[in-house]
Amino acid sequence: MLRFPGHGHGHRDADVVIGPLDLAARVDEALAVQALAFGLGADEIAVRRQIVLRHLTYPGARALGATTVDGRLVGFVYGMPNDRAHWWSTVVEPYLRGQGHDGWLDESFVITELHVHPRFQNRGVGRTLITFITDTAAEPRSILSAIDIDSPARGLYRSLGYEDLARQVLFPSAPKPYAVMGAPLPLRHA
Repeated sequence: MLRFPGHGHGHRDADVVIGPLDLAARVDEALAVQALAFGLGADEIAVRRQIVLRHLTYPGARALGATTVDGRLVGFVYGMPNDRAHWWSTVVEPYLRGQGHDGWLDESFVITELHVHPRFQNRGVGRTLITFITDTAAEPRSILSAIDIDSPARGLYRSLGYEDLARQVLFPSAPKPYAVMGAPLPLRHA
């Protein structure tokens, strides 16, 4: 576990502790964080709830959470060893193949979701969540997808060593294109 002290907020709940998360038990809290961080509506959250619960049944799936000292979830990450049969892999594979990077789908730990409540962003919480979860991965590399714009999230991923493997990846029902990024493990901790 790792503790992040508050930054002058004057509230004990500004302190954040990062550690293992029973995501199935706290899925609604996690999705509330994702809705705030990612701007999702109730219908999309309902769909994502079923997806998260299904993902947690996959071999090697695991999650970490960032909680305040009073137990409120303010960030989370989850992922799993990649499997080419998973839906995400079947969508991104042609894009990666077109760039000569489809080998990244093998022996990779995929970061499925990483979200931090807006009030707790820019404090190192997201960086710590992703580095802690990948530090225990048996796979030699990590992959993820992020909206294909210049954003703080993509800046974080680049600072950790992730590079673009494919861009302008279109997911069914997603209004914006994504980039698929990959990094060797362990991630840079700088």
